[in-house]
Amino acid sequence: MAKTLVLAEKPSVGRELARVLGCRRNGNGCLIGDKYIVTWALGHLVTLADPEHYGKEYQKWDLKNLPMLPKKMDLEVIGQTSKQYKAVKALLHDKEVSSLVIATDAGREGELVARWIVSKAGFSKPMKRLWISSQTDKAIRDGFANLKDAKEYDSLYQAAQARAEADWLVGLNVTRALTCKFNAQLSAGRVQTPTLALIVAREEEIRKFRPKEYYNINADLGKFFVTWHDAKNQTAVFDEDKARELCSKITNGIFKVESVKRTPKSVSVPMLYDLTELQRDANKKYGYSAKQTLNIMQSLYERHKALTYPRTDSRYLTDDIIPTLTDRLRAVSAGEMGAMAKDIIANKKPIAKACVNNAKVSDHHAIIPTEQRIDLLKLSNDERRIYLLVVQRFLACFYPPYRYESVRAELVCDGERFYAIGRRITDGGWRKVYDDSYDEEEQDSDVKEQALPDITEGASFKCVNTQLKKGRTRAPARYTEATLLSAMENPSKFIESKKMKEYIGGGLGTPATRADIIEKLFSSFYVERHGNEIVPTSKGEQVIKLAPEDLREPLLTAKWEQRLDAISKGKENRGEFIGEIKSYATELVKDVISSEAAYVHDNVTRRPCPECGKMLLAVNGKKGKMLVCQDRECGYRENVSMITNARCPVCHKKMEMYGSGDKKSFVCVCGYRENEEAFIKRTKGSANAASKSYAREYMRRQNSKEEQGESAFAKALREAMEKKK
Repeated sequence: MAKTLVLAEKPSVGRELARVLGCRRNGNGCLIGDKYIVTWALGHLVTLADPEHYGKEYQKWDLKNLPMLPKKMDLEVIGQTSKQYKAVKALLHDKEVSSLVIATDAGREGELVARWIVSKAGFSKPMKRLWISSQTDKAIRDGFANLKDAKEYDSLYQAAQARAEADWLVGLNVTRALTCKFNAQLSAGRVQTPTLALIVAREEEIRKFRPKEYYNINADLGKFFVTWHDAKNQTAVFDEDKARELCSKITNGIFKVESVKRTPKSVSVPMLYDLTELQRDANKKYGYSAKQTLNIMQSLYERHKALTYPRTDSRYLTDDIIPTLTDRLRAVSAGEMGAMAKDIIANKKPIAKACVNNAKVSDHHAIIPTEQRIDLLKLSNDERRIYLLVVQRFLACFYPPYRYESVRAELVCDGERFYAIGRRITDGGWRKVYDDSYDEEEQDSDVKEQALPDITEGASFKCVNTQLKKGRTRAPARYTEATLLSAMENPSKFIESKKMKEYIGGGLGTPATRADIIEKLFSSFYVERHGNEIVPTSKGEQVIKLAPEDLREPLLTAKWEQRLDAISKGKENRGEFIGEIKSYATELVKDVISSEAAYVHDNVTRRPCPECGKMLLAVNGKKGKMLVCQDRECGYRENVSMITNARCPVCHKKMEMYGSGDKKSFVCVCGYRENEEAFIKRTKGSANAASKSYAREYMRRQNSKEEQGESAFAKALREAMEKKK
């Protein structure tokens, strides 16, 4: 009997598909049933061939061999996962298999994973496409009942292939050019470089900033406070003598209410989450990195089937999702949000109309709960936090706008003008879902809202006390992952030309790739973390000066994404796009070669590399301190310390773990230190107790070279960089 082969992207997803499809018998890299055989990739099994594939001359990194412009981009099997590729290829050519269902992630990269495998294996049998937004049993069954012809996604594959080939042509050519020209491990890319440029530009603003002192004048009128302002409504006084004179002028004075303006206002429900917005909120609320949030989301999507597809760029739902909302509400009606969910169901509250827009959903709708009820006790603390963030946002969209009355009172004392602002809530609306936990945008003003008494025009109040509040103008804030994600999503303000702003499109990269780009900046030692802030290193600042100017601009990647979107819709030809990219890569290489700049290592230690003898460089990795060889061809790396979750008993800050084996010790920035034995003895029995296994796990992670969630291009780039002549 002929069978249908189902190709999933990961083993975990493959096993779930197999369970629903009744495939229970184990095979070589697959699960077999009566009608279906389910197999899987391990992410990418096939990738674009390395430069060395196109000629022996490319085995040596040399400027004279650049640019590298293959006439046809070939595919090669990834060595680390070649065993699974062979198993999948054998199944594709099995006589028992009559057709294939592509069940990789429903998106551009997921399409590429499957199509490259199919292309490399020479598969030519009929193909269908499974396109679903959640991993529940119902979604899987409905998806298999409504399979699409794979040809409908040919344009999406063309766009994915164009993206990969363009990144190869630009990224590897410029990386080799920079590395050879300046003899340092330098890399560049069409998303990575402009993102780094944003961070470097912000640091330059901070360095140039010169703070100025100013004063705010407040008067206590007994029942409320008022603040002085000038004719332009500015509250800051930069002349101290003038500020003190104003204070003296109003002391014991009578303040007369000149006007009271009451304005009804409402705040619409916040839109549902897309990946970027969820990553922002998770970073602000819990300090999670963008990559960490994505990994948690993947677990909630694949393993727990609690949430819909995470790598979405839409914050809207389509009409066909509306009939499923009641089941989704029932699924979240247990636990701390249960009362809200039951209230929505009982009162048949509809979801806000603003949340439903077919035109604003491309591949996947916004992130919402699935119809599957979840036992919160089975979720990790991190998973529970992210799950509840999504559930809260989902429930909030069933409530009316948050309404309040904004009150602004204008008062006059001896010719000087003052004002007070307040708020009276008239309908809590969707804010009821959050209580006090909703994180409103910080007020930019020095004047804060307060609870105001019933004030009427003409009323008078005597000044009880005056306050002269001193302040300093603040430099622009450094980027956190939350604010960097916002800048990557909408970098139009960094483009000077008004005419070109319209081309910025979806920003730098896509929601699915931004986390990997930020991680790449850390792993390349271009940036480091100071608390929650992202700070460029000397290496990062230098590479921005050395990289071609055109590659630093945020407009470039936006133009690419716009054209890739056109290719995915069949409106543009992939061949024409790649032809232009080859010309562009040639110009970029010329720019690097003609540069008269120089690169200087300013973090050289006195310790020689054990492999090549050159002096090692001291760098701050994302998780601790490292020593790396300055020679790009050597690639030696050594971990020095790792930041742990263990708290210092003196100042309660996180401690760093140094050493290995029996010489491990915990050190705090305040000066406290203790060896591992003393640390284990001190923490034994406590809620945060650490054990030898805890310490060993940190060391295992520290020494691991595995890079989770690495994109195919990032992997190819890293491997190319590490290869010797």
